[in-house]
Amino acid sequence: MAEPILSVRGLETFFRADEGTVRAVDGASFDLHPGQTLGIVGESGCGKSVTARSILRIVERPGRVEGGEVLLRRADGSVVDVVKLPADGREIREIRGGDVGYVFQEPMSSLSSYHTIGNQLVEAVRLHSSATKAEARARAIELLRMVGIPRPEQRVDSYSFELSGGLRQRVMIALALAAEPRVLIADEPTTALDVTTQAQILDLIRRIQRERNLAVILITHDMGVIAEMADTVAVMYLGKVVETGPVDAIFHAPRHPYTQSLLRSIPSVLAEPLSRLATISGSIPHPFARPPGCPFHPRCDRHIRGTCEAGAPPVVELAPGHEARCFLYADQAGGAR
Repeated sequence: MAEPILSVRGLETFFRADEGTVRAVDGASFDLHPGQTLGIVGESGCGKSVTARSILRIVERPGRVEGGEVLLRRADGSVVDVVKLPADGREIREIRGGDVGYVFQEPMSSLSSYHTIGNQLVEAVRLHSSATKAEARARAIELLRMVGIPRPEQRVDSYSFELSGGLRQRVMIALALAAEPRVLIADEPTTALDVTTQAQILDLIRRIQRERNLAVILITHDMGVIAEMADTVAVMYLGKVVETGPVDAIFHAPRHPYTQSLLRSIPSVLAEPLSRLATISGSIPHPFARPPGCPFHPRCDRHIRGTCEAGAPPVVELAPGHEARCFLYADQAGGAR
């Protein structure tokens, strides 16, 4: 396999407040390869979006990237550690949008209501190129056509509030692709969309990825979307990546109890009529009251008393490319760290 275009190693992002410290991302590690889709999944509040924002150093205050590495392989072959770059420096501004495009979760709050979508696209194009205003406008129309917006020559002069939710999401994708990035981060790209529009947006991302050999990070809480779109999966819980592996292994041979619980909670057409859905017991702990040891042990039905709460579980390689952070497999061959 080719060298990763993005390698995240031990990433830590904390929010420090008078009440305590929220470890929003607590040592996350994963790789992303060219042309690959990495799905990051977990319950709300598990650190998925903060992980994505940390990659581009756009975490809102008082959040701060405290440690780890985010190694990005740029188009010229050089490798840069984004964590070491000044958050407002020139190089990180070139990376944002230039090397890595970002589709934000809420298009209505991310798009300006005071400027036309064309003006916003023109600004994004000119920020990363030497195009004239006329050339950038032509590029904006081309981008709108590429993402499937009808009558792009007229829509380019529309405001965001004049568009439907699905069209706004397409505009967000066009903005993310304006400078032809090699990595696309899509943060809950189908949230609040109807089922038909969701399918269209996912098909659009897949088509553009295929045409441009994009590497995609797809953040979602929807396991169905992960099954359809992802090549590899990272399961997050309380800021930690608790299991990673190929999508088939995660769905057909999940090993971490949290992954198993997530999959059991998915509705099935084979279930008995009127049967109750399986749920994960308890709830995500308060950010200022993280449990000791394995963060999932208070909710785990396979909790090993005296062990799981005593210390951090090791990361165990269960098969090539398939790892789980769990004491259940600490003595297995394949190695733990």
